[in-house]
Amino acid sequence: MARADSRLTGPRLARRSLGVEFLTIGWNVIEAAVAVVSGVIAASVALTAFGIDSGIELVSAAIVAVRLRSLIVTKETNEEKERRALRVVAVCFYALAVYVLVDATLTLSSGEHPAASPIGIGVTAAALVVMPALAAAKRHLANRFDADRLSGFATILRADAAETALCAVLAGTTLLGLGLNALFGWWWADPTASLVVVYFAVNEGREAWRGELVCADDD
Repeated sequence: MARADSRLTGPRLARRSLGVEFLTIGWNVIEAAVAVVSGVIAASVALTAFGIDSGIELVSAAIVAVRLRSLIVTKETNEEKERRALRVVAVCFYALAVYVLVDATLTLSSGEHPAASPIGIGVTAAALVVMPALAAAKRHLANRFDADRLSGFATILRADAAETALCAVLAGTTLLGLGLNALFGWWWADPTASLVVVYFAVNEGREAWRGELVCADDD
């Protein structure tokens, strides 16, 4: 199988990558809708932030899908467009970090108690399975683009993989906060758990802006 993959051309790699991006988009449509609605109903900062992150992942995946489609149709790359697309992904990281920081701080200071959310627990648990698998697939394809000397697409796929992996991190922290609140009534665990993602979002956003984003655990 590895030998077959190594012979993939740029357009064929793009088609395979496009399929992964469509899976990402489809999953995140469901994930974002369920998380945001249930988060608002439960007044959960962590769950609402998780849903917004899913929306950002939609933006990221759509940007990458457009660039991949361009490679399929024209069989050419445009590094300037790839650089601009990467910076949009970076801005998405920063926007998420700002939202989480502000909303979590306000919730902690006001003492607002979020309600338990079984639906939120379900969707975040599912995301812990789906998102790491999608991130791994994107990193693998990025390596194949590197082998085909299409470093621009490899870089943007790695940035998108990082966004997907960050969604998995946020799913884990959100699930922890929701679980502690539901089991023990620790209301503060919800907004506190959401703050974990701020560090990751700022760091990945900075690297994506510079075009230096490379996941340490690439294949």
